[in-house]
Amino acid sequence: MLPEKYLIELRDLLQGELQWDELQRTLYATDASVYRIKPLGVAFPKNESDIQLLLKFAATHKIGLIPRTAGTSLAGQCVGPGLVVDVSKHMTRILELDEAKQQIKVQPGVVRDELNAYLKPFGLFFGPNTSTSNRCMIGGMAGNNSSGTTSIRYGVTRDKVVGMKILLSDGSPATIQPLDSSEFKAQTEAQGLEGEIYRGLEAILSDPSNAACIRSKYPNPEIHRRNTGYALDLLLETSPFGAEEPFNLAQLLCGSEGTLAFTTELTLQLDVLPPPCSAMIVPHYESLEGCLSDVKPVMEHGLYLCEMMDKVILDCTKNNREHKENRFFVDGDPAALLMLEVRAQDETELEQEIGKVLKTLEKSGYSYAHPVLYGDQIQMAISLRKAGLGLLGNMIGDKKAVACIEDTAVALGDLKPFIMEFTAIMDRYKQQAVYYAHAGAGELHLRPILNLKESEDVILFRSITTEVAKLTRKYNGSFSGEHGDGIVRAEFIPLLLGEQNYELLKSVKALFDPNRILNPGKIVDALPMDRSLRYEPDREEPEIETLFDFSDNQGILRAAEKCNGSGDCRKSHQMPGAMCPSYQATKNEKDTTRGRANTLREFLTHSESANRFDHKELKEVYDLCLSCKACARECPSNVDVATLKAEMLYQYQEKNGYSLRSKMFAHSTRINALNSRFAGLSNAVLQSKIGGGLVKKLMGVAPERKLPAVSNFNFNSYLQKQCKAKDVASASKPGQKVALYIDEFTRYLDVDQGRDAIDLLLALGYEVELFYADSGRTYISKGFLEEARALAHKNKPELLQFARQHTPLLGLEPSAILTFRDEYKRFGLEQSDMEAIAGNCFLIEEFLAAEIASGKLNSELFTREERTVKIHNHCYQKALSDQKITFDILNLPVNYKVSIIPSGCCGMAGSFGYEKEHYQVSMQVGSLKLFPAIEKTDKEVILAANGTSCRHQINDGTGRKAKHPVTILKEALL
Repeated sequence: MLPEKYLIELRDLLQGELQWDELQRTLYATDASVYRIKPLGVAFPKNESDIQLLLKFAATHKIGLIPRTAGTSLAGQCVGPGLVVDVSKHMTRILELDEAKQQIKVQPGVVRDELNAYLKPFGLFFGPNTSTSNRCMIGGMAGNNSSGTTSIRYGVTRDKVVGMKILLSDGSPATIQPLDSSEFKAQTEAQGLEGEIYRGLEAILSDPSNAACIRSKYPNPEIHRRNTGYALDLLLETSPFGAEEPFNLAQLLCGSEGTLAFTTELTLQLDVLPPPCSAMIVPHYESLEGCLSDVKPVMEHGLYLCEMMDKVILDCTKNNREHKENRFFVDGDPAALLMLEVRAQDETELEQEIGKVLKTLEKSGYSYAHPVLYGDQIQMAISLRKAGLGLLGNMIGDKKAVACIEDTAVALGDLKPFIMEFTAIMDRYKQQAVYYAHAGAGELHLRPILNLKESEDVILFRSITTEVAKLTRKYNGSFSGEHGDGIVRAEFIPLLLGEQNYELLKSVKALFDPNRILNPGKIVDALPMDRSLRYEPDREEPEIETLFDFSDNQGILRAAEKCNGSGDCRKSHQMPGAMCPSYQATKNEKDTTRGRANTLREFLTHSESANRFDHKELKEVYDLCLSCKACARECPSNVDVATLKAEMLYQYQEKNGYSLRSKMFAHSTRINALNSRFAGLSNAVLQSKIGGGLVKKLMGVAPERKLPAVSNFNFNSYLQKQCKAKDVASASKPGQKVALYIDEFTRYLDVDQGRDAIDLLLALGYEVELFYADSGRTYISKGFLEEARALAHKNKPELLQFARQHTPLLGLEPSAILTFRDEYKRFGLEQSDMEAIAGNCFLIEEFLAAEIASGKLNSELFTREERTVKIHNHCYQKALSDQKITFDILNLPVNYKVSIIPSGCCGMAGSFGYEKEHYQVSMQVGSLKLFPAIEKTDKEVILAANGTSCRHQINDGTGRKAKHPVTILKEALL
């Protein structure tokens, strides 16, 4: 290890940050690959000067620099033993758009989808489109030469990078742009390292023997996705070497994985937005062979997308909350399906294009169904396809679909025979493979399913990769189509390109990086592909006792291990969804689902403590988790960090004690119950400047927060009174019986909404029974799991009785009623009982929406006044239910104009937003989407929010009052 004093000196010189604590080293030890290498530290440069300092430091101390953006690389490009240089935090600016040239300059940390959102008003877009496009960054796309679903029409990243600004390994800057022969010659006469590089490349490529070897051994030029090694074959076809194309060093740097230079700016060639009218034909197949047989003929139709998914991936989507809804078009149980997108300028032309594709499919006769999708349906299908990588994490247990041979690309005519031979290899190894990805480009992502915790499967890992590398060489294919060589494939470059070409690659590396400081161990002088794995083979699996039941994941460790690093949790607030709100505010890796899962995995696996949860790093990494549950829905691998956090807090606090504040928040229902007996006095004290200030100080509550007022209200008496008033009207037409859950928040804090719910249900003709219970929500959120478990067992008999009597239990506060459906299943209750309870507990909006859908409710009882309503839904509803139900019920008044604010998390998250040290992050989260959306609305607009935390946050953040949807409907009654 480098003496810490040198890191301190470097940190003090940087304008950005440098961190080398155990938590940061743990967070950056992995990417989306199977590898784990703890770095020396992590740097977050702010500018070019910082990177120059890092290059000088690395050269002086002979350590590596590992460039990193979103860290979603699959081959191990972003891990290594030196300093990780993360440009994703600060180097994120869009610099300059040239509309005339249709070019744009960006820094490497610009997110691909965010760039396209910026470009859309100009009618332009950046074509390459990876499955990680909502969080991957342009610098990483250039490093890997990414391509994605659109490559069959718009090419790969290399095709779009027309210029770059780079720093060479000695820190000297260089500008990369297209050069004609005379300009190239001038560069060879330049001084310094840049001149040496151009002279060296000229010598290599001018040698007839080298040129012949490159042309004969490199992958088939017909394969557009070819990233094996450095792209010397492309440089050879430029004007200095007898061809017509100008020489552009960017072609070499794209796909070089940061091993040759450090990129600080990229100039991209853009495309005009595709034709506006689109449709997707989705042929279904009973066999993989039939599916592959159709690829070449359908590609004759100028498709904009030609993707394939197999049964393994499709089955993964069945149990994913987010993506099972996107399966709407799947007919039966296909072995595989294709997604074929056609586009046109108008609807007439579009239908003609659809007809041509359908005719080809009917002629071949391989497909048994071919639904046609339009509009939003297309994006749902694409989302399903894009989630493929992460969905593989849904495989329970230690066997996983391993990325090692998943990037092969062959000429389109070779695709079917290649896959058939590949299948024979897998059959010989008795392996089940996963097939998905870019069929139209001749590339399928092929993954064996292995348990890399066992040395026997690690041997298979190498053996299978070696055989498939040989098969790829047989078909003159590229072993790295778009995911790069990294660690997993670099070892096989001599086999694929031949030893002479491999020596040329080493010469290129030596030209650019004589000190071997730029991402060492990748492409040349490769690290062994079966070492430095995320899991130690044949390790003794730690036995970890938990209070929550994690048997559905075979234990809490495997629940954390489901995270494969795909990084869906790194999307910003500009993208749809709510995961992860704290990361969206801080941009720190530790605040992602991935960061939290990886840190938990690390310490549960490697801890020497008797209590493996007893690590300050775990406390730190979960500190800003708002337990919003978005990850439970939006993470393709279903990594439920809110549940992991509750268990971690419990275990940590059992060892280190529970703070006074945590106790008071956890037991807040008891405190509220006591205060409600003297509500007037309690509120006078709590709302006063002195009394409230003392309470806030004692509890560590942010002084800016308003403490909620408590209430004392007899719901039973109110219900009886209202029933008597309605007896005459309802006696002749008794309604369905429902149980209204008066949860701990409604009972003591939100009395008005409970009263309004009674009024509404009675007015709609329902017979109402009241159910009082503490859900245990406050206990779970603060890690008091024994108390929460006791409540679950206490509440079970009544909850089960409602289910057996077929009396729907309706809840007003999402976090309370949905606790019965979610966390209660982890408290050791019988599965059959929990299924019955979960199937009978509903948000009141869910119940009413179902009644509307079945025709039992209509608009007759509601006002005809015109009003505008905007909805912010609670995070638990978004994660565990459906936002549309609130939209549906608020449309009962026929002239109400209702819309859902795409707001993400409000930022309050129960006690989180009240806590002094979390207040700023809480308000930052609210300011990302929710507050601006509300501030744009007129004062007459009705704001709907069904979460008590959400309503308080809206009031504190905007000064506006939001109402529960039940209150809005009650006020709309005639």
